[in-house]
Amino acid sequence: MTNPASPAPIIRSLDALREMTRSWKAKGETIGVVPTMGALHDGHLSLARAARSATDRVIVTIFINPKQFNNPDDLKNYPRTEHEDARKLAPIGVDAIYVPDGAQMYPDGFSTKVSLDALTDVLCGAHRPGHFDGVATVVAKLLLQTSADQAFFGEKDYQQLLIVRRMALDLDICTTIVGCPTVREIDGLALSSRNLLLSDRARTTAPALSEVMEAITEGLAAGETMHNLVPLVLERLERAGFGEVDYLELRAASDLSLLDTPTEPARLFGAAWLAGVRLIDNVPV
Repeated sequence: MTNPASPAPIIRSLDALREMTRSWKAKGETIGVVPTMGALHDGHLSLARAARSATDRVIVTIFINPKQFNNPDDLKNYPRTEHEDARKLAPIGVDAIYVPDGAQMYPDGFSTKVSLDALTDVLCGAHRPGHFDGVATVVAKLLLQTSADQAFFGEKDYQQLLIVRRMALDLDICTTIVGCPTVREIDGLALSSRNLLLSDRARTTAPALSEVMEAITEGLAAGETMHNLVPLVLERLERAGFGEVDYLELRAASDLSLLDTPTEPARLFGAAWLAGVRLIDNVPV
């Protein structure tokens, strides 16, 4: 394990990564991976800590994947903070930070896409065509490249978590996909790298999304239906200053089928725009 007081080595080539992981595997050590796009926050760090406690060796990957962006401006504006990310990871004692570039991940002639028929046509998938193909493709590559025994993902991106689990199962990738609880600010806002793009004023408004979702869960617990609750909270979000709401839906936790009341284990999902930034959240019901 890397000395927690020193930064982990940054690995940029697949050959160097595989040389490192082969030596670990030869010693019988287990490997945990935390795939990220950088701009690390406490949510990412909680995943790294979970990996640190569960496996012998920990790799954090940082790759801003162009294949999962629908909007070129969104890709261009995504925060890039590699050196700050490495500094944040140092106290945790991760063993390597894998930072491939686009040519390393998608060399000339690359023509393969991982695409799922299920789970991808609702919620974020309905509003971001092709997004989850990009996610599934890059995650499949990262799991194989790192030889990970376990991979750690946050439940804030719950749809992504289900998709990655399905993909790994379908492709016989021998990596256990571990879901970890969403980490929130004191005011309830789910941590996200996109929060860095919010103005001070918008940041003050942003917790309204989690507040209305909490109100819905309380209403559902009291016997109300989504049909009756959603129009009321949409008005509340509009008054708070939110723009378009992509979705505010109750779905089954197992397969994302649409529900009006929680007749089985479920999650409430929300996605809304605030000052040009798309915020997403979900909570168990």
